[in-house]
Amino acid sequence: MTTFTTPCPHCQGNNKVPLERVADHANCGRCKSPLFDGKPITGTSNNFNALLKSTVPVVVDFWAPWCNPCVGFAPVFEDTASDMANQARFIKIDTESEQNIADLYQIRSIPTIMVFKDGKQVDMINGALPKGQFTQWLTQALKK
Repeated sequence: MTTFTTPCPHCQGNNKVPLERVADHANCGRCKSPLFDGKPITGTSNNFNALLKSTVPVVVDFWAPWCNPCVGFAPVFEDTASDMANQARFIKIDTESEQNIADLYQIRSIPTIMVFKDGKQVDMINGALPKGQFTQWLTQALKK
């Protein structure tokens, strides 16, 4: 059985999740909160590929803590993740700590938002948007 490790969005405890359970409603072993409940998941080298294999579309925010537009966009991304929890899984990749992932996807400006379906990128946008515009773009991207 192959597993991947993902941090809990509530307590940040690391959890091993079997690949077969990516689409399930897995709970944190430490705090018992849902691991995939509409809060953005922190993407890492250890869990990103497994998360992309989800049958649920994946929305990725490539960001950095020093980037003011990224920090300003964070609440929009989190609100949208909560609003659209049943339509997609939301992941945040810190390009400073996960440079290998940023290099792999040729991230040259941040924030960059990518949408994946069945592990394949279907859309991308650069720059922070207000919530209404972001939701409108994302709704269209999820239809692709």
